[in-house]
Amino acid sequence: MNELHIKSDGIEICSESFGERVHLAILLIMGAQSSLIWWEEEFCQRLADTGRFVVRYDNRDVGCSTTYEPGQPDYTFEDMADDAIRVLDAYKIEQAHIVGMSMGGMLTQMIALRHPDRVLTVTLLATSNFAPDLPPMEEKVMDYFSNMEAIDWTNEQSVVDFVVGRSRILVGSKHSFDENKVYQLAKEEWKRSNNMASMNNHAMLSGGESYLARTGEINVPTLVIHGTEDPIIPYEHGIHLANEIPGAFLLALEGAGHEIHYDDWDLIIDSISKHTSSGGKYL
Repeated sequence: MNELHIKSDGIEICSESFGERVHLAILLIMGAQSSLIWWEEEFCQRLADTGRFVVRYDNRDVGCSTTYEPGQPDYTFEDMADDAIRVLDAYKIEQAHIVGMSMGGMLTQMIALRHPDRVLTVTLLATSNFAPDLPPMEEKVMDYFSNMEAIDWTNEQSVVDFVVGRSRILVGSKHSFDENKVYQLAKEEWKRSNNMASMNNHAMLSGGESYLARTGEINVPTLVIHGTEDPIIPYEHGIHLANEIPGAFLLALEGAGHEIHYDDWDLIIDSISKHTSSGGKYL
């Protein structure tokens, strides 16, 4: 694993890479309120071991990347989509396979439409284009996030407890909840974060609507991976995406929630490896 801090257009993006630069590039984009560590190191290394050059990075307002005052995000979803291109430029990658989880999957759709010349394939995990009439998140999730005002964002234990609790409600019935592992990841999140409270800015962002309304225009090979028991973005969203994007393939994770659970890693990594088997170009 190698770390690279990218400074571009007045912002800083923290990234890490796995594998050899000569291999096909896969860019991993994580979801809202979550830094790069939720693409777990072992997952990234195992993906790289399939013969890929894997890059993960912190979005703005999480981890070691640029943060803004809580409640004052001075950027849009379009800016976040362009951040992915800044990362590719820093690694001198002309084209890459883009893999996005949740909000990261939304950004991946935008990148495929906004920067089509940079994208070889897309993989969309637990995400949506949020078309009308799709089911909302479950009440248990809304109830959990409604109590966020009680969190002391300056207190490590308070924040760690919130992150652990958030992960617990997202697990599907197929998998056990590994509280110890999530607890350690939450502590790592706290340790490397510039400002934990800033992650809440992701819920306040604007933009993206004009691109998500054009999801059917995505013209690169698309893999949709979605848990059948996702409580945040219900499985129907994944079905809709797979139907909306020409030629897309839907991989259902039976009994999985809004998660990339260790028990599903073999299937997910194998599927991404096969999906990204086309050639890539480097500057």
